[in-house]
Amino acid sequence: MTIKLILSVGITVIILGSVAGVFLSSNTNSDENNLRIAYFPNIGHAIPIVGIEKGFFVEKISTDTKIETRIFDSGPQVIESLFANSVDIAYVGPGPAINGFLNSENNNIQILSGAASGGASFIVHPNSEINSASDFVGKKIAAPQIGNTQDVSLRNYLSENNLKPAEKGGSVIVYNIANPDIYTLFVKGDIDGAWVAEPWATILETELGGNRLFFEEDLWPNNQFASVLLIANTNYVEKNPEIISNFLLSHHETVDWINDNPVETRNIFNSFLKSHLGQSLSDNVVDISLSNIEITSDPIRDSVYSFAEKANVLGYLGRNGYDLSEIFYTIDSNSNFVGGT
Repeated sequence: MTIKLILSVGITVIILGSVAGVFLSSNTNSDENNLRIAYFPNIGHAIPIVGIEKGFFVEKISTDTKIETRIFDSGPQVIESLFANSVDIAYVGPGPAINGFLNSENNNIQILSGAASGGASFIVHPNSEINSASDFVGKKIAAPQIGNTQDVSLRNYLSENNLKPAEKGGSVIVYNIANPDIYTLFVKGDIDGAWVAEPWATILETELGGNRLFFEEDLWPNNQFASVLLIANTNYVEKNPEIISNFLLSHHETVDWINDNPVETRNIFNSFLKSHLGQSLSDNVVDISLSNIEITSDPIRDSVYSFAEKANVLGYLGRNGYDLSEIFYTIDSNSNFVGGT
């Protein structure tokens, strides 16, 4: 229960503080001398955590620009903050990135770069006999909130294996609950498995004896899929091309530094957790979690389009079709802006 309390209570405090700050500033326009960055307190968001903690972002951006951070644990909250002009750029999963683009005014929430690939797994409870998709029949499976990246992946996996969730007349009971609550149900033995991101997957495996049935990337072409993306309000990008250009340079350099310094990255991440949540995870959990994620600036475009197709089949993108042709920010050839890959 300790891990649940660390991550749930600590995150709740951060979220309440962040949302309050967002609310107070939601009616004001973005200050062009400020850059407000949103991200999550998990290992898949290592780039902003390391970039901020090591000062890499500040080094590349003008001293006249103030960097402000907003820490969340929900993609929809981040998108709402982008809509409210309370956040300028954000690190989110493909689900929120796609929904943000489709629901934003003039499609002005777009992808600038990749941030991570992989980092999600299906973990089986030690007392549950799940060895393949056919064993999901009659089982209780958990994933985070509806429309979340792992939820879409779980439901698509069920469909590809001719299975349906109970609410659709099928035999698989799907619980859409927050990661800390998944942890609690796993402890109690009230679920048979969970589709979760790191570090939760490793926590369930190493701390609670779960069995990692598969890594999600094993289900994707070339074992890669965009799990974290850097998105932005393009109104801010176009008003502040130099700030964004310099930020992206630091973003790419931070990717290289993380991949060259996994031990120090772990120490920075745990120091971040200690500072923001009050307590850190074990070095072993963080090391395994980080090794299960590819930190990359490649947005893996094909996986974004594929994810949208999966979400659309599930009815998550509305009934009128969708167009992602402009979801990746296009750089004006006459601009000095240096965009992502």
